Amino acid sequence: MNSLRATIALLVVLVPGFASSAHAEGRCSMAATAGAWAFTYSGTILLPNGAAIPVASVGRFTQKGGSLSGAETRSLAGQSADETLTGSYAVNADCTATYSFEIFESGTLVRRSTVNVIYDDDQRSVRGIFTSASLADGSPLATVITVDGRKIF
Repeated sequence: MNSLRATIALLVVLVPGFASSAHAEGRCSMAATAGAWAFTYSGTILLPNGAAIPVASVGRFTQKGGSLSGAETRSLAGQSADETLTGSYAVNADCTATYSFEIFESGTLVRRSTVNVIYDDDQRSVRGIFTSASLADGSPLATVITVDGRKIF
């Protein structure tokens, strides 16, 4: 009888925890991730000749309803530039998302990028990796670039 009570008591404690964990896996949404974000990225662009060019950036953007816009300061091989960005994104219930960006210098399109991310810290933080990048003319860029971001408003 005591072992039955102990088993029931253990189930009463554990089962709600498992249910909460399962429920938590499906809580991310477009609405919950809307707002202003700050980000950094850093990594390497790999040229066809084998050269590796360092790249880093810091910036911010605002996203809502699948659209976003913002600005960044980017350094490529030690040369910096101020850029603006626009794009779109889609958030999945499992807290993964895909972002597509168009990046402009002085109003001229210079490149496009796609980034896959995962939200954590109750959708207040994000980590990601570039999955594609290309110049404005469509020429692909091989990259190894990671992203960290934080919701600021």
